[in-house]
Amino acid sequence: MTCGREDIKKWPVSKAVVDFLRKCEVHEDETLTQFCHYHSQLCCSACVGTIHSQCSKVTQISELTNTQPSGLEGLSMELETVLGEIKTLQISQEASIQSLQRTYNEHREVMIKQMCGNLNTYIDECDNNSVGTSGGNEQYLKEEMCRSVLSILNEFDNITAKELDEMKAEVISIKGSVTCSIHKCTSVHNDLSQFHEIVQKIGDHKELCLIASIKCKHIIQQALTLLGKSGKVFKVQSNTVHNVRIPSDSNSCHITGMCALPDGQVLVADRDNKRVKLLSQQYKVVSHWDVNAEPQDICQITPSEVAVAVNTSKIHEVQFITVNQGKLVPGRKFQLQHECTGIAHHYGDLFVTSDKELYKYTLNGKLICRLYEQHGSTDFTTVNKCAVSPTGDRLYITSNWHNKLLTLARDGTHLATYTDPALRGPWGLHVTPAGQVLVCGGWPYTVLQLGWEGKSKLATLATQKDGLRWPRSVCYSSITSSIIVGQLEDDNILVFRVE
Repeated sequence: MTCGREDIKKWPVSKAVVDFLRKCEVHEDETLTQFCHYHSQLCCSACVGTIHSQCSKVTQISELTNTQPSGLEGLSMELETVLGEIKTLQISQEASIQSLQRTYNEHREVMIKQMCGNLNTYIDECDNNSVGTSGGNEQYLKEEMCRSVLSILNEFDNITAKELDEMKAEVISIKGSVTCSIHKCTSVHNDLSQFHEIVQKIGDHKELCLIASIKCKHIIQQALTLLGKSGKVFKVQSNTVHNVRIPSDSNSCHITGMCALPDGQVLVADRDNKRVKLLSQQYKVVSHWDVNAEPQDICQITPSEVAVAVNTSKIHEVQFITVNQGKLVPGRKFQLQHECTGIAHHYGDLFVTSDKELYKYTLNGKLICRLYEQHGSTDFTTVNKCAVSPTGDRLYITSNWHNKLLTLARDGTHLATYTDPALRGPWGLHVTPAGQVLVCGGWPYTVLQLGWEGKSKLATLATQKDGLRWPRSVCYSSITSSIIVGQLEDDNILVFRVE
């Protein structure tokens, strides 16, 4: 058959494109011929005999072409949109690496200048004191000055150098995470580009269009997960209760903050006992550290380090704690000039709430800006907890007094407001690595999953019937596929296994 320029959609598809689309990713020597409806996966005969042998509905691809539209035109537009978003994310991540290095360099310069300033000040004082002294006294002053100078230098070596080493390790770890994410983005971007090109070449070939459509949707979903826009809704499979009280606790536990580490361990902030507790994968307390005030919230900085928001009427600070061989080891800390009730972290940026405002800090405690404020006519809390999307382009805050979840752009611009009768007095807040937003309702007692836009409820994951009583904190553990909830004046945490 002869096809002219006007019939380009009917031109035969190149063998390279056909082979690429038809090849099974699991068994590379096999050709895709069937589709499993249960797993929504393309499969070859080898896949059907092994992976999908127990699946009830597996259909020949040729039988689906007339009943299942490919929708390639819409997919082509979606591919273009997602390609642009992935590229923007890569640029943002590269900027984060530069910002991290800049923060460390600035902090190091400040520390060195501070040490030099201390030395110069002391030497000037000694010069002034030595005026009019006799030879014997002058010798004594010189010896005393030498001892003091050595003391200042030793203090720098023992304290400041340790702090710089801690921060350098943080920067290296975070840069490693960012670099890994950039590599994932690059891989997905290449796949998206390849499919975007292929979609333009396969014309009206029904089977190839269907295969390309299914593969495109899969790679787009991977991209959306990287962008923190996963639409996957959690389904609770089971729930368990675990006691986190230890014999030396003087009060009932009040778990105001939680953080799940990549190895499955969980850190909890027990406000009323002024302790941070480390839980094993089985949710047993294996270590604890007493802080000098009430720990209000906690967030992960590196795979083994967290930052804790510590607050009382007179103390407002961020305390860094490292998990080392099952023990909690305190690190550096910095003071704040305002209340410190919530904290979140993204690639070197710290976001801190103060009951009325949301601030942005660097890792060394330098205030960048105030992103948001919401003052009311009362003394009640209007800005409780905060969380940040995996890509850092959206911030979420709970407003307990106004019964709202607010979504902000990274610069503090208001994007969305969510209200719900099932979310009165919202408090605990968490965003999963895939972008799923989890929020606790104070009354009625609930844990909800919201869409990444912060505009809609996707699911009610837990209620009072499941044992909730004043939920105050929530987090998600990827390694155990569990949602963990801490509560007010309750020695137990609730763990919901999800899929």
